[in-house]
Amino acid sequence: MNDISNTTTLPEGHPVQIYFQENEIIHALLEELSAVNPEDDLQKYTNIFNQLHTIEKRFARKENQLFPFLEKKGWNGPSQGMWSFHDNLREQFRLIQYYLKMNNSEKISINTPFLVNGIDRLMQMEEAVLFPNALELLTEADWIEMRKGEEEIGWMLSQAPAPYPKQEYIHPSEDFTKREMSFSLENTSHYDEGYMTVEQVNLLFKTLPLDLTYVDENDKVIFYNRGEERVFPRSAGIIGREVKFCHPPKSVGTVLKILDEFRKGTQNESSFWINYKERLIYIRYFAVRDADKNYKGVIEMSQDITDIKKIEGEKRLLDWE
Repeated sequence: MNDISNTTTLPEGHPVQIYFQENEIIHALLEELSAVNPEDDLQKYTNIFNQLHTIEKRFARKENQLFPFLEKKGWNGPSQGMWSFHDNLREQFRLIQYYLKMNNSEKISINTPFLVNGIDRLMQMEEAVLFPNALELLTEADWIEMRKGEEEIGWMLSQAPAPYPKQEYIHPSEDFTKREMSFSLENTSHYDEGYMTVEQVNLLFKTLPLDLTYVDENDKVIFYNRGEERVFPRSAGIIGREVKFCHPPKSVGTVLKILDEFRKGTQNESSFWINYKERLIYIRYFAVRDADKNYKGVIEMSQDITDIKKIEGEKRLLDWE
């Protein structure tokens, strides 16, 4: 097992080295939080608590980056046990957030030690078990690949850490490095964030709970999704049609004006909502641009938000039956 008691042996910017940088921040915040009496200075407590809550980025990196790499090596323990530990801490954060909204300093004081001790225990497990075993199991190529994905999640650090390895960062959408995948790449195409077959892409569009229509830079309709319950009817005859013929005469002028503003680059989004067949429909237009900011058309998205507007409180995944 690797000895990581001296983190200076890890290269700057290495994912584990970053975790240890965050450890220093977390330990300092835990000490500050424990030293503040919320009954005396609730605002100070809130500020420290909010800083500590950015530990969610650390949880997300472990769950979405580190754990999947360990799973590929046959170690599933962290994905099960430690993820549950994260969720328990998330519950504690939510509970204290609730008491902060209620200005209940007494309840905050009672629950703070549970949060502090839980985070402290988690870091002990990381240092004693998780990180040493990860360094033993994963290759240098794994760590480099992992670090690329971490860029999109973020860190608790005030500034982005040094690149690892020392080279210019390449966004995943521009990264065409071939990798070993746990699924077949046969008949798939490489998209910015993954691989899918034509069938999978069609199923994805069909399942989306909203209407999509893509109008290209020449104002021609080139795509729409065929969902189970479309808001507005569409048929194959629309493909290749000029967009000005796809709207009622009284609104086509506004549509063309929006497209003109998108084309000129003066606007990128426009939203509307209407009552249609006793349902509230949210309609949004988004300008599509390539990497060089050249106009490539517009996406129209329509969604029935009648039931969404009625949502209150919360219904969590664990409440599903």
